[in-house]
Amino acid sequence: MKHITEFDVNNKKVIVRCDLNVTIKDGKILNDDKIKASLITVNYLIKNNAKVIIMSHLGKVKTEEDKKDKSLKVVYERLRELLPDNILLYFSQNTRGKELENLISEMKPGNVLLMENTRFEDIIDKKESNNNDELAKYWASLGDLFINDAFGNTHRKHASNCAITKYIDNAMGFLMEKELNNLNILLNPTSPFIVIMGGAKATDKINIMPSILDKCDYLLLGGGIANTFLIINNEVGRSLISEESVEKAKEILSQYANKIIMPVDAIVENQHNIMTKDINEITSEDCIYDIGPKTIELFERYIKISKTIFINGTIGMYEDNRFEFGTKNILNICSQSNAKVILGGGDALASADHFKIYKFYFKSTGGGATLEYIATGKLACLDEQNSLKI
Repeated sequence: MKHITEFDVNNKKVIVRCDLNVTIKDGKILNDDKIKASLITVNYLIKNNAKVIIMSHLGKVKTEEDKKDKSLKVVYERLRELLPDNILLYFSQNTRGKELENLISEMKPGNVLLMENTRFEDIIDKKESNNNDELAKYWASLGDLFINDAFGNTHRKHASNCAITKYIDNAMGFLMEKELNNLNILLNPTSPFIVIMGGAKATDKINIMPSILDKCDYLLLGGGIANTFLIINNEVGRSLISEESVEKAKEILSQYANKIIMPVDAIVENQHNIMTKDINEITSEDCIYDIGPKTIELFERYIKISKTIFINGTIGMYEDNRFEFGTKNILNICSQSNAKVILGGGDALASADHFKIYKFYFKSTGGGATLEYIATGKLACLDEQNSLKI
C-alpha cells in the first residue's frame, strides 16, 4: 500500500478515512485520543494546501432514532478546538447529496470538512457496513485521493474504507503507519504473552478468541465477557452476559481451560447493597459490576511474569466510582510492570485517561483491529486493498 507522502496533494480534494469513533456519554466525549491521533495526517494535508474531507463512523446506526445520539457534530466541535484558529472547518449534516457537494465545491486549499457519520447509510440495506459498491463509487467521486488512516476499522470491509479504493488513488496516512509499526511486536510477542480482555459483551469477540488463545499464553477475562464464561459453571445472578455466545464459550472453555483465567471473586450489587463475594457465593439476586481483590491478586501474578501484554476493554464498570476498583488496579499494575504493555480500543484508552495512568509502551486506537492483527497477522480491509490495482 502506498504512503501519503508519495502523492502531490497541493490543491487536491483529499478524502481521509479517520477513526473518530470515540466514547461519548451524556453528549460529552470521554476520551479524545482518537481525534488527536488523526491530526498528524490532517495537519500534514492542511500544511500542503489540500482540501481535506474527513469521513468516519460513530457507533452502530440501525434506525432513524439512533441518529440522535450518533451524530459526529460533537466530534466537529472538538475538532474546532484542536485545529488552528485560522483553519476553516465545515460540517456536512448529510453523507451524500447537494449539501455535501456544495460544501466541497466551496472549499479552498487548507480548508477541512467533516462529513456526518458514514453509518447513517446503514439504515437502508446497511450500505456502509456491507461495503456497498455504488455508495463507495459516489464517495470516491468527491475527491482526487483517498487516505486510509482509520486503523481501528481495518478489520472491517466498509464502503468508506474498502470498496472506495477501487475507484480512487489511495494510500495510508501517518497514523496507520504508526499503528502498524508499533503493533508488529504482537505478531511475534516475547513470551509470556497475556491478553487482558474485558468489556460489556462477548458477541463481537467470541469468534476470534480461539485464534487469540492459540497465540497468547494466558487470557485474563473481566466484565460481561467473563460473566458469559462464568455462567457455564456458576450462578451469575442478574449480571450482564451475552446469551447468544454462551454455547461458543462452552466450546472454547473445553479446549482452552488451562489458558483462560477467570475472576474468583467479584464486587456485586444486591438491592442497592454493595459487597464483595467469592464467585461460588453469587446468588440469583446479585449483579456483578467489578472484579474483587482476590481476582486482582490472581491477575497480578500473571502480569508480573509477562513480557508482553495487550489490554482490550475494561474489566468493570469503572465510570461508577463504586466499581472502579478492578480496572484502576489492573491498569496500575500493568503500567508498573516490566512488560511491554499495549492498550487497544476506545474504552481501554478512556479508562486509562480517566485514572490518569499513562505509562504504557503504546496506546492503539484500535481494539478489535488489534485483536484481528494478533489472531491472523492480517487486517481484512488492508489485505483486500493490497490486492487491488490503483
